[in-house]
Amino acid sequence: MLTERHVRLFRNGRNQALRIPREFELDADEAILRREEGRLVIEPLPKKRLLAVLAGFSAVEETFPDVDAGLLPPDAIEL
Repeated sequence: MLTERHVRLFRNGRNQALRIPREFELDADEAILRREEGRLVIEPLPKKRLLAVLAGFSAVEETFPDVDAGLLPPDAIEL
């Protein structure tokens, strides 16, 4: 796999831009761009974590059936 490739910079309006070659594509929709010792580093943002996804769900308003109805009580366990 290639680790470097020569690319050309161009202007897009008032921004400087470059096309990322297919072999360097990031598996992300967003990234962080930072400068480190004269270099530009592009770091993909991680996908949303499960807790963030779950926090976006609305509460369930329906009542759930009693799945324990008709079962014997559990045995008492002494530890």
